[in-house]
Amino acid sequence: MKSTKKWVMSGLVAFIVLALVGCGSNNETAGSGNAAAEKIMFASDASYAPMEYMDTDTIKGFDIDFIKAVMEEAGMDYEVVNTGWDTMLSSVKQGTEYHAGLSSVSITDERKETYDYSIPYFESTNMIMVKEGSDIKSALDLKDKVVAVQGATTADDLMSGIMGVDNGNLKRFDSNAVALMELNGGGADAVVADIAIVREYMKNNPDQKLTGILDKENFGSEYYGILLPKGSELKAKLDPAIKAVLENGKYAEIYKNWFGEEPNMESLLNAQ
Repeated sequence: MKSTKKWVMSGLVAFIVLALVGCGSNNETAGSGNAAAEKIMFASDASYAPMEYMDTDTIKGFDIDFIKAVMEEAGMDYEVVNTGWDTMLSSVKQGTEYHAGLSSVSITDERKETYDYSIPYFESTNMIMVKEGSDIKSALDLKDKVVAVQGATTADDLMSGIMGVDNGNLKRFDSNAVALMELNGGGADAVVADIAIVREYMKNNPDQKLTGILDKENFGSEYYGILLPKGSELKAKLDPAIKAVLENGKYAEIYKNWFGEEPNMESLLNAQ
């Protein structure tokens, strides 16, 4: 009886395996090139409109359209998940659940000690947002003011340098959305955040009578890259696809769709 049961079980296992293989072939994603190919998981903080934001239960934004073009070029299946900023940073560092971070992540020397990056794909700078009538005209005017930023961002780094890392007037929040609420509620004199986020917020909230201030002397250009774990093999696949999207006109098309103007491709390509 043991022998008979063994053959019956072996046949059953073989049947199940064949059935699973058949099911897998029906789930092949267009562009993946292989039904068994690993799905690349991107973590994101979808609170950075217009770069990445939630529209009901769907993530939209420039970064989302950009990565779609890149992954189509690379022929890889992928998914972007809204995890929040801190979770994205920690999970990408581990490189287990998420293979990469896509969330307007500025390339900095400090982060390079912990992460790898793709080649740059977006030029940005930080911008100051204040209420109309404010006496703030530059970044240095913020030294003795109450300033709201999203923690662990380049805005946090810049303002820590100007105000002091332990300055109680430098308020760090989990997201830019909360930092913006702090300004609107009178709890801060200014918000510092990426220029795209500040401009989008002002455009969508004209009744709040807000002003954006560019200070190129103290806030220089930054470049976004896709965040990767140290030693990630994904970089070798993403970089050529990003370069192709930058050079074949697709990037400029996506950029103009979201920002209504042509990107500075010379500056961006020189940063590669």
